[in-house]
Amino acid sequence: MSTVKPAADLEADPRVKAVFDDIRATRKSDFINNMWLYLAFDPTLLESTWRDVKAIMATPSELDPLVKEMLYIAVSATNGCSYCVHSHTAAAKAKGMSETQHAELLSIISLAARTNQLATALQVPVDAAFYADRS
Repeated sequence: MSTVKPAADLEADPRVKAVFDDIRATRKSDFINNMWLYLAFDPTLLESTWRDVKAIMATPSELDPLVKEMLYIAVSATNGCSYCVHSHTAAAKAKGMSETQHAELLSIISLAARTNQLATALQVPVDAAFYADRS
């Protein structure tokens, strides 16, 4: 159950409408998902969140869009965000993630979680060679 309730006519607010119109144009879809509908309770928060998502996830960069979605899945799973796991898994599949790639991604997420826990429990010291200021 949500902690806020979206207004009946969110797009009556011109700031919200502008963000929603940009989401539609950027994603080439009329679908506005619940994350944006619920963030619209605060137009400033909606604008800043969309600005950052658009800049990182929707702007071409050195990382392939599918890789970005897969990274988002990994972080969302680690953080326990069911909404983002579902949303970004759907986005990754739409960008071409195969079932085999999805399975491999889940194997990597699982392995990283396990080895992170072991390193943390053992308090393994970081090798000097791994520091960026070492040549």
